[in-house]
Amino acid sequence: MQITVRVPTPLQKITAGKSEVFASGTTVKAALADLEKNYPGLRERLYGEDGELRKFINIYVNEEDIRFLDSENSALRDGDVISIIPAIAGGR
Repeated sequence: MQITVRVPTPLQKITAGKSEVFASGTTVKAALADLEKNYPGLRERLYGEDGELRKFINIYVNEEDIRFLDSENSALRDGDVISIIPAIAGGR
């Protein structure tokens, strides 16, 4: 099973400049763990020391926020697309 993962610019230094990479797994959590195997250092950018996804990281599966699905346990199918989107704050 192949999942496409869209990587934001700040994390592309970990993925050798690639904006899209591939992972496998039947859940979001499994796919993110698979990414860590291929791109060491990604996990520490996505997860806090408590093992939870960082609050400022938004994860979407096929444009659906996983917070409104089954969070990291959201099921994946072949061909799904995961988007990692850092939150943007600030301004006036």
